[in-house]
Amino acid sequence: MADPIITLTTDFGMSDHLVGSMKGVILNINPAVRIVDINHSVVPYDILDGALSLANSYKFFPPRTVHVIIVDPGVGTERRPILVTGEKHFFVAPDNGVLSMIYERETCTVRHITAEHYFLNPISPTFHGRDIFAPTAAWLSKTYQTEAFGEAITDFVRFTMPKAKPEGQAVKGVVLRVDAFGNLMTNLTAEHLTGGALGEGAIKLAVNGKPVVKFGQTFASGNPGEPIAMLGSAGYIEIAVNRGSAARTLGVNRGAEVTLDLS
Repeated sequence: MADPIITLTTDFGMSDHLVGSMKGVILNINPAVRIVDINHSVVPYDILDGALSLANSYKFFPPRTVHVIIVDPGVGTERRPILVTGEKHFFVAPDNGVLSMIYERETCTVRHITAEHYFLNPISPTFHGRDIFAPTAAWLSKTYQTEAFGEAITDFVRFTMPKAKPEGQAVKGVVLRVDAFGNLMTNLTAEHLTGGALGEGAIKLAVNGKPVVKFGQTFASGNPGEPIAMLGSAGYIEIAVNRGSAARTLGVNRGAEVTLDLS
């Protein structure tokens, strides 16, 4: 059997000891684990950004991978730690909605983690990532016996992802996130394009009223400084600028309104 894999997604950044401490806990419990960092630059406290980061990456890992995601503004409060069994993967996270996109895409069993003998002791009320989530993931990777960690629950927290909506002869959406290059990921998909056409050509799209008139297939499709729309690798329509920042060029950020004119 291949070595178990645990992935980590957090808003901790890499300038402190936090991620390293979690890895130390995991390796102390299961030295055979391979630890993969997905993203430690999730926007601080931003549950939606964390949800997108994990949802766009988890399916590329082998079956039985354990995914730990810590975006936890309620750490130390009454919010519950949970263990989720999906169709091929496991997820360990706070019960604050950060797994909402997993619930949309997978048939899941959600358990409230209550088996405290798996936790580090004493538990810091400010670092459950180290003391609860990391050891839970590590022990899980040794046995995959999910029932040992707690009872199944049905009242777990989830939110509905913002959906693009038809409005007359247009579709209204929003910018979901801005990546490190300044590309704007929208909640529009190929299905919203007339006839699903994905070739190079004209398009009637605006971000906060600022026009984007060209649809391309690559980041290099546009002229320098020219915003273009394209189908990104996660399946969403993105707005990009060739070797530039679409966010800066258009003066917009996450939450900006995106209008696709289908007339």
